[in-house]
Amino acid sequence: MRFRPSPRQLDYFIALAETLHFGKAAEKCHVSQPTLSSQFKLLEEQLGCTLLERGAGDISLTAAGERLLPLARQAIESLDEIVAAAQVGQANLGGLIRLGVSPTFGPYFMPYLLPILKREFPDLELYIREDRPNLLEEGLAAGALDCIITPDVAPSGQLEERVLCHESVSLAVPRSHPLSGLEVIPVSLLRGEKLLSLSAGFRLHNDVQALARAAGADFLQDYEGTSLDALRQMASIGMGLALFPAAYIASEFRKEPDLLLKKVEGVPMQRTMYLVWRHGSSRAAHYEKLLSLAHEAVANMHVTGVEAA
Repeated sequence: MRFRPSPRQLDYFIALAETLHFGKAAEKCHVSQPTLSSQFKLLEEQLGCTLLERGAGDISLTAAGERLLPLARQAIESLDEIVAAAQVGQANLGGLIRLGVSPTFGPYFMPYLLPILKREFPDLELYIREDRPNLLEEGLAAGALDCIITPDVAPSGQLEERVLCHESVSLAVPRSHPLSGLEVIPVSLLRGEKLLSLSAGFRLHNDVQALARAAGADFLQDYEGTSLDALRQMASIGMGLALFPAAYIASEFRKEPDLLLKKVEGVPMQRTMYLVWRHGSSRAAHYEKLLSLAHEAVANMHVTGVEAA
């Protein structure tokens, strides 16, 4: 029979790739370092290629390691799904869900979802990763995440997308700005205005780019924010105008008396949040149940501009 890596060997490989440290990887896998090292060395020998480049105190993935890591994660995910498939119908959604959430929505939504999950599935383990949507989608495709909550995902034959909610987006304008007196701002009046944005990888980055193109405004790539808080602070001191979603506004804008929120006439001022998982997953029933509970959480938010699907 031809060689097949064992699940344990793949676990060691994934842990090493994530920590880039033999001691930390061993601790993560709850084994001794010699055990992990010997099994990983055996894996490389049996595969006939080097997965890690070992330097003076540093290690890094080789090209082969980079190529095989997603496959290793998918293999472990498939084994996990075998167990999950056997547990479909049990009252704990498979026991563990690795959920990715966008940082422009998750911090304002998860406090409503978590109590519901705790109520319905007290034994459920929930691992939450907050990251940019493009990185969440990569993690989902690689098997590092089970499902993600992300805005405006592009349809894909590889993914199942379910609408969680629709969320309005508003333009923040300083009180001292000439446009501050308008309730709704025609897009043509934004010509020449400076528009601030989150950095690339966020959907709001793309939304601001689209608005800048439609209005003939200046898209300020030299002043991209790393968070909505940073963007709010930049806008408040007159560095430019910025877009903010409704859940963030409800949570944080009471702290910002110097900004007024406006709609822009002639461009979409809404985004859609999705719950997404891999197409064909044996855990689809788990994620559909999670979606129904997430809809309940959206309703409990009572935020103007956030509407459940």
